[in-house]
Amino acid sequence: MKELNEHIVCCLCAGYFIDATTITECLHTFCKSCIVKYLQTSKYCPMCNTKIHETQPLLNLKLDRVMQDIVYKLVPGLQENEEKRIREFYQSRGLDRVAQLGGEDPVGGDPMGLPYSSFDHSRAHYFRYDEHVSLCLEKQSTGKDKNKAVLQQKYVRCSVRAQVRHLRRVLCHRLGLALQHVQLLFEGEVLPDHMTMKQLWLSHWFGKPAPLLLHYSVKEKRR
Repeated sequence: MKELNEHIVCCLCAGYFIDATTITECLHTFCKSCIVKYLQTSKYCPMCNTKIHETQPLLNLKLDRVMQDIVYKLVPGLQENEEKRIREFYQSRGLDRVAQLGGEDPVGGDPMGLPYSSFDHSRAHYFRYDEHVSLCLEKQSTGKDKNKAVLQQKYVRCSVRAQVRHLRRVLCHRLGLALQHVQLLFEGEVLPDHMTMKQLWLSHWFGKPAPLLLHYSVKEKRR
């Protein structure tokens, strides 16, 4: 166990990895809360000093569930202690923890800026055990057509791995429109199709309560 310690201990807190998160640029791993807090004041890896991202280093973080599974299997009682700590955190504040896997705290999410979620690490490869994010999809007002193509149900919950293109397809299906007629925007800026919900949350909604507010625009059909 002593030989393995250096590979499963976070250099920022000197504790075993909790929500192990890896920097994609250099593949060094840390606790999620540790590295997110660290990157609020730095753009470089704390271990090798590699620049992570010029302006938005949080985009280059990836939750390492394989590493977290290994840590929980190697360290007896660690997972149970972490679950107990989370339960006590919620109880001490009089909050109800969402029991459903993938649910989030409706009050305001976790301290790292992402909604809290719990999943069974032994089955983490299933898509439904991903972290989830709550969204509110509002139509961008456009004069006389502001009451057309308005969603009846504007609240959506989806995996943080879902991409903007997936949401556009959902919108098109619900509105009965072709894909090229619908765009997703954040504060007036068109979002790229390849952006994931996790990247979007970390880069534009960090530390804010759910749901994440997005707007969609509908292009007029040519006659």
